Amino acid sequence: MTEREPLHTASHHPLIDLEQRVCAHNYAPLAIVASRAEGSWIWDTEGRRYLDMMSAYSAVSFGHSHPRLVAALVEQAGKLAVTSRAIHSDQLAPFLSELVALAGLDLALPMNSGAEAVETAIKVARKWGATLKGIPDGRAEIIVFDNNFHGRTTTIISFSSHSQYRAGFAPLTPGFRSIPFGDIDALQQAITPNTCAVLIEPIQGEGGVVVPPIGYLAAVRRLCDANRVMLIADEIQTGLGRTGDLFAVHYEQVKPDGLCVGKALGGGLLPVSAFVATQELLGVMQPGDHGSTFGGNALAARVGREALAVLVEERLAERAQASGQMLRSALDGARHPLVAEVRGRGLMLGLRLVDSVKAHDVVERLGRAGIITKDTYQNTIRLSPPLNTDQADLQWGAARLLEVLDEFIVPEPHRSNAMAAA
Repeated sequence: MTEREPLHTASHHPLIDLEQRVCAHNYAPLAIVASRAEGSWIWDTEGRRYLDMMSAYSAVSFGHSHPRLVAALVEQAGKLAVTSRAIHSDQLAPFLSELVALAGLDLALPMNSGAEAVETAIKVARKWGATLKGIPDGRAEIIVFDNNFHGRTTTIISFSSHSQYRAGFAPLTPGFRSIPFGDIDALQQAITPNTCAVLIEPIQGEGGVVVPPIGYLAAVRRLCDANRVMLIADEIQTGLGRTGDLFAVHYEQVKPDGLCVGKALGGGLLPVSAFVATQELLGVMQPGDHGSTFGGNALAARVGREALAVLVEERLAERAQASGQMLRSALDGARHPLVAEVRGRGLMLGLRLVDSVKAHDVVERLGRAGIITKDTYQNTIRLSPPLNTDQADLQWGAARLLEVLDEFIVPEPHRSNAMAAA
């Protein structure tokens, strides 16, 4: 790509019009119609290419159409795809064996979407509380955190801090207590004998790419141990190399009792998720307690297993750490007047802008400049490219981003103009 390519001009597209007519308006996509993708790049129907700086919210952590993952998908699809869990397949056990070993835990319950993994964690934690901790059935409480994002099912939105996620969907599900993120004293005060679990994102993604204070996760672990409370980490976005570690909790050498994994687990090709946990926690589940027709199907298991192999063999966590440091240095070093803060770890970064400019406007302008990403809460732009993105492409992306931000700077009036106005 040249130093300065022409901007992508927005144009009327019949497929966008058709989608508006036939698809529920539960998303507000950028005005880009993708037709193919490879690695870190996406092409639209007009042949224009864009650098993918969000990886489908980390679902495409290994890049688009990774050859090994596509080959595994095609090969397995020609043999055995879906049987349901009514019988065994030759793919599920090897996949889950490698997943639990990588997580350092004992058992896994396979599902499809990230939200299903979180719902699974909630059910398992409640049953553990009732059967092993002795919490009266219906009294169990799970502690969550303000500005969390764990999905959009009815139960999960019940403990969301964002009013839009809850409005109109009542009656909501009880049994959750939300406290400030990063405040260990608030957690200590919130724990009661009926607390069965703490559900936490090691880095809050949707909440604005917010990193807790150093030592916080380890302190949460100690409090959970002291009160016989299960610590469950939602690593659906942060896990599988995204933050520079295999899992973000590893940054503080924390071992949770349960991990929610998804997104990248499907290699950017399929919805694959799982709740991975200790024997004590997942051991409470019996046949009939939970399930999914597609959860753990042979095709998903084969692709998931190959995704784990790619993660380890291509050292993607280490690459994310190195590339993230480079990208962060480029943005921090620019000291751009519209950037209030760069935060995050590895290749999960957030660019919080000053209040005078709207991140949403910048994101739309970036789309026309050849960069795909989205904004989130706290006026923040997400920067989460595939973990194997070339550093040269990341440098181009950083330069392009800074150029776009320059366009939003309001020039100060010349002194002479100010004097004349006076």
